[in-house]
Amino acid sequence: MSEAEEYTLILGSRNTSSWSLRAWLVLKRCGVSFTEHLIQMRQPDTKAQILKVSPSGYVPALKRRDLVICDTLAIAEYMAEQFPDLALWPMESDARAIARSVSAEMHSGFVPLRQTMPMDFLGREPGFEPTDEALRDIRRIEEIWTQCRQAYGSGGPFLFGSFSIADAMFAPVVSRFTTYDIPLNDIARAYADAIWQWPDMVLWQQQCLEGEDPS
Repeated sequence: MSEAEEYTLILGSRNTSSWSLRAWLVLKRCGVSFTEHLIQMRQPDTKAQILKVSPSGYVPALKRRDLVICDTLAIAEYMAEQFPDLALWPMESDARAIARSVSAEMHSGFVPLRQTMPMDFLGREPGFEPTDEALRDIRRIEEIWTQCRQAYGSGGPFLFGSFSIADAMFAPVVSRFTTYDIPLNDIARAYADAIWQWPDMVLWQQQCLEGEDPS
């Protein structure tokens, strides 16, 4: 069995599926070849199509032989264990603890931002005004980015220096801030620019522009 046949990532529509982007970035960081099974979202049969390949009924899901892993953070943890030399979590214990903490906060929080500023990777809404609740989420995310960069980011342009799972978790937020024209402080803006210019983010944008052909 080839490496590409070994991993299959089940994705939702690239322009709108923020969780799919996160898992995809992790697999790209690992450097493995993988097959993509893309399912168009917001269609009458979307749920039925997902349930054929993902027992949770959600995307993304990662298939490897007889194993099916649902949920982006679980996929990221699994890939970190498969490729320990890549340090998908920071090597230093304090930094690793904070990286896991902010990733978990992203995983379970920021509901107002998610609801009122959905990911639209190619969309642009200049002059957008966030709700008060979403603005609180924005300020908290800006605080996370600033504090992580100041405390742990000396080794590179990302939250913990080199690209990590935490960066994959916040990458769709960078897309949202770009779409909705959100001003940021200088440290957070430099970080957002680094994510936006990351080659795999550029590739994702190119694939959005080229359109999608569901498997």
